[in-house]
Amino acid sequence: MRKNVGELDAYCRIAGGLTLLGIGIMGCSKTLSLLGSLKVAEGVTRFCPMLYLLDKDTMDWDNKLKKQIEVLTEVPIEE
Repeated sequence: MRKNVGELDAYCRIAGGLTLLGIGIMGCSKTLSLLGSLKVAEGVTRFCPMLYLLDKDTMDWDNKLKKQIEVLTEVPIEE
C-alpha cells in the first residue's frame, strides 16, 4: 500500500475526522461517527482509497506550500 496523502492533507483529515467523530458521539449519530473514524484512519495511515481509485495523490502539496512560504517570507526553509 503506497502512501498517497501528503503531510498537510493528513493533518487536515485527522482534525476534520476528530471533529466529525466528536459531533457524531455527542449527537448519537452512527453515520457521522463512522465517517469521522474513516477520515482519522486515512490521515494516520496516509492512504485514501478514493485517491487510489482515481490514481491521484496529494504528496506534492507539501512542496508547493514550502515554495510559497519561501517566496512570501524570502527565507529558505531547510528540511
